[in-house]
Amino acid sequence: MWSLAWPLVLMVLPLPIILRRLVSEATGLSEAGLRVPSIDSFSTLKDRSGKEQLHKWRFWIAVIAWVLLVFAAARPERIGEELDVSVAGRNLMVAVDLSGSMDQKDFELAGRRVDRLTATKAVASDFIERREGDRIGLILFGERAYLQVPLTLDRETVNILLMEAFIGLAGEKTAIGDAITLAVRRVYEQDDSEGDQVLVLLTDGANTAGEVQPVKAAELAQQVGLRIYTIGIGAEQLKVSSLFGGRRLINPSTDLDENTLTKIASLTGGRYFRATDTASLQDIYKLIDELEPVEEPESGFRPVQPYFYYPLGLAVLLVALMSLVSLIERVALRRAR
Repeated sequence: MWSLAWPLVLMVLPLPIILRRLVSEATGLSEAGLRVPSIDSFSTLKDRSGKEQLHKWRFWIAVIAWVLLVFAAARPERIGEELDVSVAGRNLMVAVDLSGSMDQKDFELAGRRVDRLTATKAVASDFIERREGDRIGLILFGERAYLQVPLTLDRETVNILLMEAFIGLAGEKTAIGDAITLAVRRVYEQDDSEGDQVLVLLTDGANTAGEVQPVKAAELAQQVGLRIYTIGIGAEQLKVSSLFGGRRLINPSTDLDENTLTKIASLTGGRYFRATDTASLQDIYKLIDELEPVEEPESGFRPVQPYFYYPLGLAVLLVALMSLVSLIERVALRRAR
């Protein structure tokens, strides 16, 4: 629809009429009350008639130019249909442990027993899919840490490369500190690092490799504003066959360093979670969704296209035309003299 940004400007439209009346009254008081007739007046009647016609045209051109100028000052604009504008989300990196211990089959998925990495892929993939508007990055770590996917809005690519990861791809050991340091480096290199920076780190063990200790890496993360949510994965009890027949219970998560993971989260303003089965892992990622909600698109935005330059340009053109006519008239008058 069409609208005026500053409609009150139209109130100045009658200003020239008001000024003309005030000036005419003041001039009328100062004029002489007696005119002496002269024969020269009769000899110039024909010229005056032509000048009066020219004066009328000039008057109406001036009126039109004034109306156009005032209309342009009121800023006519066209308002478009209401649009939803997506809001830039946070930088969210997902770090997944690919060490040898992730091969432990102590999770269930769709009624069958699977290893920890398979369960992680299924749950983390759903989590990534829900993060619309966030820039997602993927870090895979074992004995070394790799940036598998830089921060991107392409969630499909992140999911594909997560699904292609396999145990032992980055070595058999666990370099938690190096994974955090890599995330810190990516945050530091980002141009928009002032926004929310989040790392979700999942592991089933303790730091057994790498050049940087996890707590030291967490201190670096704190300095750049990287909030870390740590997830310790692994069942607390698992039935295995014994050497003498029968089955016995073991704790497959004895290597999990919960104290360090808790300290990492605490230092950076995040939280530590413990996932002992697929259901609890799903709940953890849903809870992270609540703690780091996805930005909803803003509604109610309408694009505005200004059109003030059309009446302004036409007014300038008319003023230029009036000036040209006046100039021609003066030149002709000088030649006549």
